[in-house]
Amino acid sequence: MADGPAGDPTDDPVEDPVDDSIDYAEARTSLVERLRRREYVERDRVADAIGAVPRHEFVPAGSRSQAYADRPLSIGNDQTVSAPHMVALMTELLDPDPDDRILEVGTGCGYHAAVTAEVVPEGGVYTVEYDAELAAAAEARLDRLGYGDRVSVRVEDGRKGWPERAPFDGAYATCAVPAVPDALGEQVRPGGRIVAPVGDVSQELVVLEKRADGTFERAEHGGVRFVRIRG
Repeated sequence: MADGPAGDPTDDPVEDPVDDSIDYAEARTSLVERLRRREYVERDRVADAIGAVPRHEFVPAGSRSQAYADRPLSIGNDQTVSAPHMVALMTELLDPDPDDRILEVGTGCGYHAAVTAEVVPEGGVYTVEYDAELAAAAEARLDRLGYGDRVSVRVEDGRKGWPERAPFDGAYATCAVPAVPDALGEQVRPGGRIVAPVGDVSQELVVLEKRADGTFERAEHGGVRFVRIRG
């Protein structure tokens, strides 16, 4: 789960101090417009996904007035939900087809998985979370919001992936890894992509595209700050 790109300023918070008075639909529309202006969103289906997922349902009640500010928010257990621009950027880079099966490492509160599920409505999202408490809360939340049939949650060390559900058409990590785990590379089909923050103190957002021979083409997309993978 990300703290945002290194050195990138966040947007001003939504100016609504009382949660019950917020027009969340309008706030999501405004957020999408800001992300488009800043060129984090180019594809309509990514914009539609960000606009459809109620981020305020995925953050603690005390943070809901900030739900549509473009910044990471604490979700407890020393974890955060990524800033919306990071979720949008990673979804753009993954570029899944609507019927793809996607592996996520790091469920957190479930927000990123829900956005991905909106982009792959004919496929599915398989998400692995190390923290059993976060995983249970995310699974219940996703079920309540109507994503239960499109997002499957498992408690596991994310570095192992989910071999029983492989192969996947793409994968991404919401936590920083020293290097992309071998299991993820093995579980993604040729032609698929892996999007992950790679590094320790200094991190880069990396895209690996799997060639037919099983090797990977690597591209880097700037410095980021993510919490480290656990396990």
